[in-house]
Amino acid sequence: MTKQATTLIVFFNLKDGVSESDYLHWAQNIDLPTVNALNSVASFDVYKGLSILGQDTPSPYQYFEVINLKSEAAFLDDIQSEVMTKVIEQFQAFTKDASFISTQNIAA
Repeated sequence: MTKQATTLIVFFNLKDGVSESDYLHWAQNIDLPTVNALNSVASFDVYKGLSILGQDTPSPYQYFEVINLKSEAAFLDDIQSEVMTKVIEQFQAFTKDASFISTQNIAA
């Protein structure tokens, strides 16, 4: 039996030439409210990577998304919608090197 993800963690950088302020405006006004409105999502937050803890070294990724899912199967269905297809296309226009990691809380 395949384990179902409970949290999706996404690591990514912005593409060269992408304005950070344009990305942040889109994330705050389109991405966050749209994904948080999905029935399959318990919560969705975006974090800016700053540095490696205790070092003067920048984070290897500029941004991290944490999507807590109610249901992985329902989420996979939700992202097939016309609205989410557009959001995903917009996300891809802003980002490069995106890794979508399916995770499960070991204490749950």
